Amino acid sequence: MEVQKEVQRVLDEVLSLNGRGLAFDRNTLLLGAVPEFDSMVVVTLITTLEERFGIAIDDGDIDGSVFESVGSLSDFVTAQLAH
Repeated sequence: MEVQKEVQRVLDEVLSLNGRGLAFDRNTLLLGAVPEFDSMVVVTLITTLEERFGIAIDDGDIDGSVFESVGSLSDFVTAQLAH
């Protein structure tokens, strides 16, 4: 499974982007750049990532930099998978 592509699918689904999320790349900014990406979505996004990737994300591991871009979010998920 390619982590970034799956992260894009999760973003598309959780943010209800109707396919727009599939066109994102590593450099696509998220927090503050995608109107649908707000603080209310973060919990749903984290839960969905945990379910999709079979990981457990500790609240202490998360800060705003994780949600800066598709690349930073994908890198975070990859690091969680390595644990």
